[in-house]
Amino acid sequence: MLTLQQIKADPRYIIERLAVKGFQGEKPIARVIALDDLRRELQLKNDNAAAELNKMAASIGKAMKEGRKDDAEKAKEGVAILKEEQKAYAEELARTEKEIETELLNIPNIPCEAVPHGMTAEDNVVELTGGNMPELPEDALPHWDLAKKYNLINFDLGVKITGAGFPVYLGKGAKLQRALIQFFLDEASAAGYLEVQPPYVVNEASGYGTGQLPDKEGQMYHVNLDNLYLIPTAEVPVTNLYRDVILTPDQLPIKNCAYSACFRREAGSYGKDVRGLNRLHQFDKVEIVRIEKPEDSYAALEEMKAHVQGLLEKLGLPWHILRLCGGDMSFTSAITFDFEVYSAAQKRWLEVSSVSNFETYQANRLKCRYKGDDKKTRLCHTLNGSALALPRIMAALLENNQTPEGIVVPECLRKYTGFDIID
Repeated sequence: MLTLQQIKADPRYIIERLAVKGFQGEKPIARVIALDDLRRELQLKNDNAAAELNKMAASIGKAMKEGRKDDAEKAKEGVAILKEEQKAYAEELARTEKEIETELLNIPNIPCEAVPHGMTAEDNVVELTGGNMPELPEDALPHWDLAKKYNLINFDLGVKITGAGFPVYLGKGAKLQRALIQFFLDEASAAGYLEVQPPYVVNEASGYGTGQLPDKEGQMYHVNLDNLYLIPTAEVPVTNLYRDVILTPDQLPIKNCAYSACFRREAGSYGKDVRGLNRLHQFDKVEIVRIEKPEDSYAALEEMKAHVQGLLEKLGLPWHILRLCGGDMSFTSAITFDFEVYSAAQKRWLEVSSVSNFETYQANRLKCRYKGDDKKTRLCHTLNGSALALPRIMAALLENNQTPEGIVVPECLRKYTGFDIID
């Protein structure tokens, strides 16, 4: 969340930047500032009451030593009254601090200056394009038909067992999934990321720490009895490893990667854009997460983008990078770059990765800090990216690599699959 210092230093700037995301910040920012003024007033009253109580306690002790019992008893009555006043100040102070936190939790991160203006996906900016577009015959099949033809994925079985959006991978389809996961993890390890195997369910504090709560509460699967949430991405448990942690300079940067299944309700999704693997409720993904000093985070962001680009180039997929406009960014992001691959049979671009810098927004929620060489404690910057999400990668690989003989497996995956072609 935004810090009080950020808001109070230049509230007009904060309101202007929030408007780039389409968020009307005038009232919530004014509310936060007013509550903080009240908080400081209550804190002063509470502190003054505590100081006066100390003085009165000392005067009572002195009166008792000097045998002035009547004065001591009268002072005790005053102490009792003042204690009640201080209790009221403390309770109101706690309520005010909670109100401030609630307001801050519902204000999104401000986009950095490099974020384009715009409200929809049509306003995103294509940064870079690469790879060769495959030339497929007119009768080329979409991946859901290829999956059926070669018995790779059974969507109907998934519906039978669970419901729509939970496919069952079979035979070479399952092996190709496993090959992609291992390839992505090995590439991340080679790039210096420490592999983590996190839990797939998290508590409420973890959801608040990375900003899924309260913003995306309706998109997460909730285990009501235990008040736990199925993770929408490994970003949540991995970043929360550093909640309430003060790091030392020599521990930074932190580079973690993790494979996990991901669970998203995707409420309201329907139509051709969700057919097959295009949008699922359960899917596999390898995530990369970084904790950085503020001065290093944008260089780290470029490294992460280069890493994802390298994966797509090795897979031989046509790709482009989008710089997201303010209105298409997430609640928590300061800047986001989406990677999309071209699905030749569907003749459309499919998002396969988002790489984001959150600056101090998540770190402030998490209380993820580091102590600098000057011994001052500062908030870290957090970053994450998909490297990569599997369903649409699988869709593009199946569609783009189909031939009369079968589906050709990219060379970088063959040592993992044990086969060169699906026929």
